[in-house]
Amino acid sequence: MKSIEISGAKLLLAKGDIALEESDAIVNAANNVLWMGSGVAGAIKKEGGQEIEEEAVSKGPIEIGEAILTGSGNLKSKCVIHAAVMGQDLSTDADTVKKALISSFDLAEQEGLNSISVPALGTGVGGFSIDACAEIMVRVTINFLQRSVNIKLVKIVLFSDSDLETFEGKLEEIFSRK
Repeated sequence: MKSIEISGAKLLLAKGDIALEESDAIVNAANNVLWMGSGVAGAIKKEGGQEIEEEAVSKGPIEIGEAILTGSGNLKSKCVIHAAVMGQDLSTDADTVKKALISSFDLAEQEGLNSISVPALGTGVGGFSIDACAEIMVRVTINFLQRSVNIKLVKIVLFSDSDLETFEGKLEEIFSRK
């Protein structure tokens, strides 16, 4: 686990299961129709209940890169932000990952939330490179926390030790350049 303070807020990198997080919001790496199949979405639906998917689908489809908010069912978080990081082709790219993350942060900020947990967007079903994802997510999170009013904690929750090491390395690399 590694953390860094940014403008009175904290960016925390940790290994874990996004569905078990207790943040105000957890982010689901969603498709734009908002069906919750496998990967992060499947874990969230399994832990939180079918009602999360039903509410999400009722609000879709949405544009790729956008985000919507639903209740959290049986989860410990207060709500779920569904970030459309891919379309029905189940693939993504750097611009979409960046846009979906910014949409998620902006929605959490608008809702007055204080903490948000985010998985490595697009790296599972979407097949996006973990290294490219780390670069985008760490940079976008740092930029967001420098201007955030409400969010005081962004926790990036990684599924494996190697993913965590990649994100930690990227965080160290970015801060060693400053």
